[in-house]
Amino acid sequence: MVTELNSSISVVIATLNEEEGIGPTIVEMRKVLNNPYMVVIDGNSVDRTIEIAKNMGADVMLQEGRGKGDAMFQGIKTLAAKVPYIVFTDADYTYPAQYIPQMVEILETNPHVGMVIGNRFKGQYNLSKTITNPFYVGNKLLAFAQLVMNGVNLGDPLSGLRVVRTQALDGWKPKSKGFDVEAEMNTIIERRGYGIMEVPIDYRDRMGEKKLKLRHGLGIMKRILSESFFFEV
Repeated sequence: MVTELNSSISVVIATLNEEEGIGPTIVEMRKVLNNPYMVVIDGNSVDRTIEIAKNMGADVMLQEGRGKGDAMFQGIKTLAAKVPYIVFTDADYTYPAQYIPQMVEILETNPHVGMVIGNRFKGQYNLSKTITNPFYVGNKLLAFAQLVMNGVNLGDPLSGLRVVRTQALDGWKPKSKGFDVEAEMNTIIERRGYGIMEVPIDYRDRMGEKKLKLRHGLGIMKRILSESFFFEV
């Protein structure tokens, strides 16, 4: 078991109108990770997200740009020089924090690994529901596309739970502004010579309104295609 996690990791949470899920997400992170530093990058929420996050003790910064990609980049800039590992998770309470110590331990014992991702489809996910779910089907199609076009072989490439070795992202300025940022991150990590590992995780129903729409899949596919032809480290 990894010890003193709070001294080795920090958590980045991008938010936009997540008043239902942000509180439970922060509470669970604090409990599992022994009170880590957490920064919430908020995209100008109009509900109580900011208030709740501040009351829970997280540092809150207003997002300078728009979209999940910009929010994650702002979090990276804030933390890059401070910790060896950065945890990214969503604010809707879908990703259980209990798997993060295992993910950090993989990074600590495998220096060639640059990122560990939580694979939702290897956990206790209800496959009878997901097989006919267009989001599940879309994820699998995008996983295949990223393998063929970018050489990145992952079962759940769009998972929002990931622990990244900070030095693997050194100097990276993502081109992605939205939900395509995970696909771009996968590519940058591998092309910089690091491995990516996945661990099976359970996945909960989200709290609050779902942000990801089917139309976002087109943007993710465009990112995968663009990364196959144009790439800058």
